[in-house]
Amino acid sequence: MSPRTQLHPCLPIAVLVLLAAAATAPFVADAQQAAAAGDGGCSDPSVDGACHNVPKALRLKLIAIPTILVASVIGVCLPLFSRSVPALRPDRNLFVIVKAFASGVILATGYMHVLPDSFNNLTSPCLPKKPWADFSFTTFVAMLAALFTLMVDSLMLTFYNRKRSGGAAAVADHESPAAHGHWHGHGHGHGDIVAAESAAVGKPEDEEASKVQLRRNRVVVQVLEMGIIVHSVVIGLGMGASQSVCTIRPLVAAMCFHQLFEGMGLGGCILQAEYGLKMKSGLVFFFSTTTPFGIALGLALTKVYRENSPTALIVVGILNAASAGLLHYMALVELLAADFMGPKLQGSVRLQLLSFAAVLLGAGGMSIMAKWA
Repeated sequence: MSPRTQLHPCLPIAVLVLLAAAATAPFVADAQQAAAAGDGGCSDPSVDGACHNVPKALRLKLIAIPTILVASVIGVCLPLFSRSVPALRPDRNLFVIVKAFASGVILATGYMHVLPDSFNNLTSPCLPKKPWADFSFTTFVAMLAALFTLMVDSLMLTFYNRKRSGGAAAVADHESPAAHGHWHGHGHGHGDIVAAESAAVGKPEDEEASKVQLRRNRVVVQVLEMGIIVHSVVIGLGMGASQSVCTIRPLVAAMCFHQLFEGMGLGGCILQAEYGLKMKSGLVFFFSTTTPFGIALGLALTKVYRENSPTALIVVGILNAASAGLLHYMALVELLAADFMGPKLQGSVRLQLLSFAAVLLGAGGMSIMAKWA
């Protein structure tokens, strides 16, 4: 896959964010005028109270950058090295269970971490009641992002399939003569010869179907990473700009666990995408460095960034809503539904129940963590 092709899934998401920002530009201006008319208790909460301690907050943030970086690298790299452990190879049951756990983490990240933050931002009393209190912008943007992700997923898969197969159908046709020959052979008792012939005929179709699945896995990885990166930069920016020790201290530990488990989910998808070393390294690098980059950016903007300013509330709220919609779609459709409706889990009720328990465990643990992060 060429570098140009690999960037395609990211471009529509960026366009969506830009369109949303452009559409809300007049609202930002109105909110700024309302804020200028009267503060209304919307000063930066990090500059008041007993928790305000600039030197201690700076130390915590400097500790957070390498700590979160290491946790992110470990989380995303664990699945990539699982091939050396026989029990954790992608074709083993344990890998399926671990991936289900990580998918639950990603699902809870969207519902319990990102979406509530967007609600808090876009329903803040620091914004004018019109239009922000009259319409649910958070759910609207999340819905558009989920639908837009579906469109990107579908169009990119069609593009890849046509490019690789020259416009031919990429998925094996179950009504093909080969399929009829297979069932005919089993039904009439002379299936050895016919089955061997149909297996020889069906082999190219099986190979093409596996190529289609591989291309789908690669689209999933790129779109999923885009949603995770947006959220990671936003939460890192908030942490870096905050001067509240009471906020930062629990957030550091919670973010380490957050990045560890979220990285496991992304790492499992990267493993199934079967990228080369260069592409894997790039995906690991961007996932691992976005939150530390956000913290560093917040440190640099400490003097000018106010998390309760109208501009910050609107921009961050829209980005969080778009990220939430993307993560919801990817977790439910591309990860959980694809696995639970696939042949491996459909062939074993026990494995289904274990995987479902792993999903609940991952989603439940991440939901509890939402109290601190």
